[in-house]
Amino acid sequence: MANNISGVDGAPSPALVVSVGAGRPIQRPQDAASGGANADKSNDGSENVQITGTARQLADLDQHVRNLPDINEEKVAQLRAAIEQGTYQIRSQHIAEQLVSLERSLGSLGD
Repeated sequence: MANNISGVDGAPSPALVVSVGAGRPIQRPQDAASGGANADKSNDGSENVQITGTARQLADLDQHVRNLPDINEEKVAQLRAAIEQGTYQIRSQHIAEQLVSLERSLGSLGD
């Protein structure tokens, strides 16, 4: 049983076909600007979607971040040892500068 949802079965969607000349239908090309996918038909009727280099880089970066540990155990051990030894120094000026910087960055997102 074949499903036909807006031309997904391989037939062009009626909204994409217009009559030209002697009643010959032509299919309007689709691209990213008009909301269509950048797809090519292969010999077996399936569609091949091409991913841009930027999208591929984002996917690789996303996977890399997902592979990182949630907690930097080495850093935690260093901080724990410094606190236990009484050598950990709180740099309040640095913390304040970082908070102000973060606030400015977040504030510019609303622009």
